[in-house]
Amino acid sequence: MTSQPMLDELNERSREVFRRVVESYLMTGEPVGSRTLMRDMTEKVSAATIRNVMQDLEYLGLLDAPHVSAGRRPTQQGLRLFVDGLMEVDPVAPTDRERIEQTLDTESSDVSALLDRVGGALSALTHGASLVLTPKHEAPIRHIEFVSLGTDRALVVLVFSDGHVENRLFSPPPGQTPSSMREAGNYLNALAEGRTLSELRDEIARDIIRRRKELDNLAADLIEQGFAAWDGEDSDARLIVRGRANLLGAQFADLDRIRVLFDDLERKRDIASFLELTEGGDGVRIFIGSENKLFSLSGSSLVVSPYMNTDRKIIGAVGVIGPTRLNYGRIVPIVDYTAQLVGRVLSGVKG
Repeated sequence: MTSQPMLDELNERSREVFRRVVESYLMTGEPVGSRTLMRDMTEKVSAATIRNVMQDLEYLGLLDAPHVSAGRRPTQQGLRLFVDGLMEVDPVAPTDRERIEQTLDTESSDVSALLDRVGGALSALTHGASLVLTPKHEAPIRHIEFVSLGTDRALVVLVFSDGHVENRLFSPPPGQTPSSMREAGNYLNALAEGRTLSELRDEIARDIIRRRKELDNLAADLIEQGFAAWDGEDSDARLIVRGRANLLGAQFADLDRIRVLFDDLERKRDIASFLELTEGGDGVRIFIGSENKLFSLSGSSLVVSPYMNTDRKIIGAVGVIGPTRLNYGRIVPIVDYTAQLVGRVLSGVKG
């Protein structure tokens, strides 16, 4: 994803013209003309000279013009070049830092409520929509039970050793009986003691292969179907979305793009993929336009960073989504600082 080779091809004048076009566009959302740039250039050059430079940058795919008589604006490739090589990242402002710290300054062990407040603060500070992926619940399991809700609906209930309770609806295999449900529950409870959900899932997969002949076929199918419900996109984590209203005032290209983005956020699809976006490093990652596979059709940008536990294991992520003309220089350090602080706080929060 590096843009350094192309950046090295630009001389100092081209770099300055390009940087000023992008910075102006990110601030105003409007194309920039040569006469506007001429007043701010370090080197005194004519508007005609600047137009020639802008044409060269357009030829390289870094700028484009909405119509013939308009100024220039950065393309997606241009924004990527700017973010990778020319963007100046501001330090987190003391007021922003204080707002984030106040949100996390709590003795509560309610992780979901804490992260909900983080999402609200992040949205308010960045004027975008915030995305917070809550960590997996990894306490040992105390009890598992299957509850029949009808011929085609059932509930699998998990009670954790810390008192946390979760459940999922699923469609059980046909022909289930009270006997097969009891057998499935007894089997799982015998296997679950002292194991976390992820440990139990792996053990079940191995044990059913070994013991399928001993288990009633209906019970074996019920176990596999029930745990398939926990393997879904939102089985171990929850995506908190805050500040969608902020996007209505943002400079998206059109309402159709907003509608697509809202639809994606409402469905909260591909939650697991949201966490995967943070892989490959422990810092902030920026996805511009179509680089963002979760919301690529909406023409948006996503700034996301993982947060980790004391073992340096990624357990969740925080991010901000908005139009491609985000104020990256301000938002990147805010997201980074929030992720680091969340990781430190959660490492001391039980649950």
